[in-house]
Amino acid sequence: MPLLHDAMPLPPPPRLELLGITKRYPAVVANDGVSLTVQPGEIHALLGENGAGKSTLMKIVYGAVQADEGEVRYNGQPVRIRNPQEARALGISMVFQHFSLFDTLSVAENVWIGLDQRQTLAEVTARIREKAAEYGLEIDPQRPVHTLSVGEMQRVEIIRALLGEPQLLILDEPTSVLTPQAVERLFVVLRQLSAQGCSILYISHKLHEIRALCTACTVLRGGKVTGVCDPRQESNASLSRMMIGAEPPALEHKARAAGDVVLRVQGLSLPREDQFGVDLDGVGFELRAGEVLGIAGVSGNGQKELLYALSGEDRRAVPHAIQIFGHAAGALGPDRRRALGLHFVPEERLGRGAVPVLSLADNLPLTRREHVKGGWLRHGALRAQAASVIARFKVKAGGPHGGAGAAAKSLSGGNLQKFIVGREIDAAPKLLIVSQPTWGVDVGAAAQIRAELLALRDAGCAVLVVSEELDELFEICDRLVVIAQGRLSPSLPTAQATPEQIGEWMSGLWPKSVGQEKEKHGSV
Repeated sequence: MPLLHDAMPLPPPPRLELLGITKRYPAVVANDGVSLTVQPGEIHALLGENGAGKSTLMKIVYGAVQADEGEVRYNGQPVRIRNPQEARALGISMVFQHFSLFDTLSVAENVWIGLDQRQTLAEVTARIREKAAEYGLEIDPQRPVHTLSVGEMQRVEIIRALLGEPQLLILDEPTSVLTPQAVERLFVVLRQLSAQGCSILYISHKLHEIRALCTACTVLRGGKVTGVCDPRQESNASLSRMMIGAEPPALEHKARAAGDVVLRVQGLSLPREDQFGVDLDGVGFELRAGEVLGIAGVSGNGQKELLYALSGEDRRAVPHAIQIFGHAAGALGPDRRRALGLHFVPEERLGRGAVPVLSLADNLPLTRREHVKGGWLRHGALRAQAASVIARFKVKAGGPHGGAGAAAKSLSGGNLQKFIVGREIDAAPKLLIVSQPTWGVDVGAAAQIRAELLALRDAGCAVLVVSEELDELFEICDRLVVIAQGRLSPSLPTAQATPEQIGEWMSGLWPKSVGQEKEKHGSV
């Protein structure tokens, strides 16, 4: 009989086991008997279309939502995680798709709130600087959160999670607003954490990322598990079929001659409104009817300031610095710019794109006034209009009236994005400015939104897209410019650009000779 010390050691138990998890809401079953197993040190993808139940399932693991049925086991032991504090005590950290930061506090104060209070704020500030430098997620701990771009807020959330030294790290769309270079740095970090035994649950709609990073994948559709696979052995097409039952249709980008100038920006220089903002420095470009112009850049390089100036939220510009159809618009507010044909999709969905507590129908009058007469809302017409947008853009929303009565905050991030983009596209704008159009939406919905933008362009609309998704910009844009440190590069026809070249320009170094093309391609 072999001695006990000669016996093979038992393998460690799974880091996380979900057994028959079910969560019901009044209008939908979000999770229906879901089972999932994550091993120690495994990077496990959770894949599914918008509204498939991914975020709900992860909130159950994190204690933010309680399951109606089923069992959660952690390191082999049954656990009942009643709140996020208990999850963090177990070594579970989560980065949400919708950020949970206090705008009026600094980065360091936000991080400190979620950590062991035996550490001083100064100690936490020093740790933030260390982690930020180590992982390439540079951020100033002293900055107030309200001065950060969406991409910078995401860095804060990731750093906060990493400071908890997690055994299980849940990431919900972590790269949605990161540049390709930042994504590569993040992947290095995640592989390091995995090698150290940390398990990672990775929610993303970017199939190429899942195939490059993850070693296991569970697919959800309609709240149920429909497949388990090794994504390294799959193609984008096969993963797409598992997720949505089909491959997204290929985009048809027809050649089209651009028309008259719709938007002209010239000599736009604006000092930052706060110490952490970015000065706009002599920004100039032209956008013509029937074309898509893309603005690429690393988050926090003046995108927010430029979009505020273009949308009318910031009216400090000299009137003729911004012209819409020849009208001096620099000092006009959002309503008067909409009257000229401009519609706008902001990057912040909740709070700027939609009022969280209002229904989808009641969110329509934020930018659509067809059914507001003499200060009165025509609720029946608003519900019908919202239902039309919901149907056209395949928005999954519970509630009465075909989903039109659902509160904006009740939708998944991707479904809310589809509704907000759909609301503006449905208005048949003459000029559409859209920031991060497919942030957090699944491959099928992303393909639809991009196709709708191209259809607008083909109908003669001028479309300006601000995105940190280079693949997206190359797919839909006729011309590209780069914003860096508040300055705008000359424009370049997309057919003549490469991702590597645009990536270099993001550092602010573009050759002066490119400007010789500006007259040909409409850049100022």
